[in-house]
Amino acid sequence: MALDWDRIGTGDSEALLRPRDIYAGLAERPWPYLRHEQGEVLDQWFDHRRHDRDVVIKQNTGGGKTAVGLLIAQSTLNEGIGKAVYLTPDNYLVKQVREEAARLGVATTDDPYDPAFLTAQAVLVTNYQKLINGKSTFGVVGDGREPIDLGVVVVDDAHAALARTEDQFRLRVPVGHEAYDRLLELFAQDLRHQSANAWAGLEDKDPTALAPIPFWAWADKREEVLKILRPHRDELAFKFVWPLLAEVLHLCAATATTSAIEIRPSCPPIDRIPSFVRARRRVYLTATLADDSALVTDFGADPALVAKPVTPGSAADLGERMILAPVALNPDLDEKAVRVLARQFADGDQDGDDVVETEPVNVVVLVPSDRAAAAWAPYADRTWRVGDLEAGVKELQAGHVGLVVLVNKYDGVNLPAGACRLLILDGVPRPLDAVERREAVALADSTVRLAREVQRIEQGMGRGVRDGEDYCAVLLLGAKLATAIHEARHLALFSPATQAQLKLSRDIAGQIKGEGLDAVRQALRACLGRVPQWRERSRRALAEVRYAEHGTVRGEAVALREAFDLAATGRTPAAAERVQKAVNNLGDGDTALRGWLREQKAAYLHLTDPVAAQQALAGALNDNAFVLRPVNGGAPVQLKAAAVQSRAAAEFLAAQYRDGTGLRLGVQELFEDVVWGEEERSDDAERAWQQLGLHIGFASTRPEKQYGTGPDNLWALSAARQAVVELKTGCTTDTIAKKDMDQLGGSVRWLNDHNPEVEAVAVMLHPSQVSDARATAVPGMRVVTPALFEKLKETVTSYAAALASSPDRWADEQAVRDQLTHHKLTGDRLFTTYSEPVRTS
Repeated sequence: MALDWDRIGTGDSEALLRPRDIYAGLAERPWPYLRHEQGEVLDQWFDHRRHDRDVVIKQNTGGGKTAVGLLIAQSTLNEGIGKAVYLTPDNYLVKQVREEAARLGVATTDDPYDPAFLTAQAVLVTNYQKLINGKSTFGVVGDGREPIDLGVVVVDDAHAALARTEDQFRLRVPVGHEAYDRLLELFAQDLRHQSANAWAGLEDKDPTALAPIPFWAWADKREEVLKILRPHRDELAFKFVWPLLAEVLHLCAATATTSAIEIRPSCPPIDRIPSFVRARRRVYLTATLADDSALVTDFGADPALVAKPVTPGSAADLGERMILAPVALNPDLDEKAVRVLARQFADGDQDGDDVVETEPVNVVVLVPSDRAAAAWAPYADRTWRVGDLEAGVKELQAGHVGLVVLVNKYDGVNLPAGACRLLILDGVPRPLDAVERREAVALADSTVRLAREVQRIEQGMGRGVRDGEDYCAVLLLGAKLATAIHEARHLALFSPATQAQLKLSRDIAGQIKGEGLDAVRQALRACLGRVPQWRERSRRALAEVRYAEHGTVRGEAVALREAFDLAATGRTPAAAERVQKAVNNLGDGDTALRGWLREQKAAYLHLTDPVAAQQALAGALNDNAFVLRPVNGGAPVQLKAAAVQSRAAAEFLAAQYRDGTGLRLGVQELFEDVVWGEEERSDDAERAWQQLGLHIGFASTRPEKQYGTGPDNLWALSAARQAVVELKTGCTTDTIAKKDMDQLGGSVRWLNDHNPEVEAVAVMLHPSQVSDARATAVPGMRVVTPALFEKLKETVTSYAAALASSPDRWADEQAVRDQLTHHKLTGDRLFTTYSEPVRTS
């Protein structure tokens, strides 16, 4: 008779709980055994951490985190703890995770209404947005539904989750919407008082205009704001965010641009999603979070638990990577030549002699924008955006495609083995929303911003190696990326394994420094050609690397989360006090961050003591010139010229750079940030111009950003002369428009009013030196056109190269003086050499 298998081996059996045992019990295992690192992590979690509500699991890129997360979810189901949800950044990855689960024998669904999920028989695999939105099927506070009770939430690619979570808690009131016009009218006087230039930019529809609504105006007019916004709560642009923000609207920061008014809280009110907040277990899977603070601020994770990550015993499971930055090896290398090299490697011509002698490889280029992708168009076989990824990645994994450009996708793409052998990063994503743009200005030099940038770079570099046996060469283009792997402040923020690989790559770079692209080719061929010496040294470099024992959770991040939670429950004085404690603990180190925190404190103080709030804001201004200005304004501080230009330059360069390579990269990065014809890069250009002044010894400020009025930049050329500079690098017109000319004239009058004893030298950076017929040229004004800017760039680059030619020469006042004089960069000659008089049409 036929055997009834349902009655065999099931008598006293219980569901397996230990993840390792669950895997061992599979009838068909995708691998004979779990990887050693996977087993270590799963055992640590099960034996020591599974009862902790928040657990961070760190494994190198390609370390098998997906399988770890799925087995933890299955273990939780088997234990009877409750329903299991596995969250991914997007639907493309939902499909990948479900395919992996099928290989592991883990039952999944992507339907939150599936009875198998609701009865804890299957893991729900879905994207972050499905759980976290104002109409969440899991339930939102106040919607009258019973929240879905969860046993475990696994957050995959936690670094990617952070940006998407923040976006879910941002209300965007688009231009053209009735509420946009009414809000702008409501706050017109406040915005005009805070920054006359920013308000003028909004009126002129300037796409770079950015005007933060002062927190006191936003809080004092909360009832009017509510009346304007609430009637639209069921519209498409509002309905998924409004239920999350309505109760904390008065605690939000609001920023006006010409495309939208953006409203966002300092921390996401994650408690509006009770299913997530009450989940018995929350597991965060991450490869690149060197700074774990955002898990606390964004998800409300317990900082003490976040600081104790679960990791394998060794970090040596990362695939081989040779990481080189051509411009750091030789600042004179042309990026176009690097693109040609990439095309040749894709074709199998690795020595560049136009003869195919090796197997062609897939070359993948990551770029942050369509504009950056355009530079690769002549060399690329494919250019893919987010919507093309599923089919595109499958094509790469199936065989040789050639040179592929991926636009603005630095995470969530798996390119194992031959799918990518040469990976090129050509820039990193820039801040896009209004709050981030403001932070980028106010915290430009802060470690907080630096950590985010390094995280994005490491995410991108992780696309090409997916396990310990994989290998990939990585090229980083541009001075900004080269600086990230050269300067100590940046290097310390990478993961331990990446730091080890960067150290090995620096040894290679040291041997080929100053040489041409042929030396870069030779190094890359050692990696891709599997040269035994490279393989041995690469393995050895990682052999003893260990993960950091403790995660990094910054004290001020914990304070901001706790302060927001206090304020959300009406305890604003306690919230202000909590932020002040964080300020006290910062000490004198990061003054930009300290000023930023003091502004947050003032915002909480205002809700109970407006006078004290304005006093606190005045103190914040002393630490950070780019915070909001108090109601009574901040009187512009007169800019004083350096006593000796060469001495000021030498002192600045000595403090800024520890070696000649850093100096050359730093100068090159400044000029990379000035992009003609791109309005959205105006902030970068203004900051670069300010820094340029400091590099050549001029006292240099940004009055418009600091005081809300005055020029974009001000350089003290001497005790008697100051350059009033307006940057119009984003313009594409053939003439200088009347409004731009009037702005320069107004800035000259601003200087005359505040410092009448100083002669104003009117300067504009503009693609044209010709004044529009309707405009009245400012007397004596000078124009820096793209051609003259290129001449200035070449000169300052030569100045830096000369000073970098021997150790510490840039700190020698006499050497700096000689170079400034030789290159005509002194206060009396710079603008006569590198600008020209305006011409009338």
